[in-house]
Amino acid sequence: MAPHLADAAIRTQVRIPLRFPDGYATTALVTSFRGLVDGREHLAFALGTSTAVPLVRPHSECLTGDVFGSQRCDCGPQLREAAERITVAGGYLLYLRQEGRGIGLYDKLDAYALQDTGLDTYEANLALGHAPDERDYTVAAQMLRALGVSSLALLSNNPDKAAQLERLGVTVAARISTGVHASEANAGYLATKARNGHHGLGTIHPSGAAGRVDRAEAG
Repeated sequence: MAPHLADAAIRTQVRIPLRFPDGYATTALVTSFRGLVDGREHLAFALGTSTAVPLVRPHSECLTGDVFGSQRCDCGPQLREAAERITVAGGYLLYLRQEGRGIGLYDKLDAYALQDTGLDTYEANLALGHAPDERDYTVAAQMLRALGVSSLALLSNNPDKAAQLERLGVTVAARISTGVHASEANAGYLATKARNGHHGLGTIHPSGAAGRVDRAEAG
């Protein structure tokens, strides 16, 4: 049985034209909410034409990657990819204020400093007293309910997103993997996610083959 989910309500909806650094442009109907359990300012971007089973990506905020193009992660390219794929298919990009897998921006930067000493992304979180991944997708389920979405196709390589949404009463009708945006700078990070986070990324080669990925499985 799904746990009780407090109701959230739509606060404001406004149409915003979007343009990405590579020139890709689309238009989103951006929704804000009242009553989200963590009190943060999460947003839903409706893209494309509405459909009975929308394509949905819960995307965790990454200031360094989404805004400044950091090469230490794949967040920026995933955001760009999601915007286009959801525009084509019809659905929602849920922009969740979960910086650093939920530990916050400053602690994420502290974790980067520890990674520079040899720890991987999960070990660094543990060294700072955090869980490897502190994200809770209750707010995503609340947002979807407020938008009238009970069944979706999930755009993600992360099995925990699907598992949490299912436990919260959202039907994940299909799981669709994102691309793998590997580079020399982030290959070690992606390899760690594939190994420890069970993301469907295939085999990442962090050295000697920048950007090479063996796709063994769709996430």
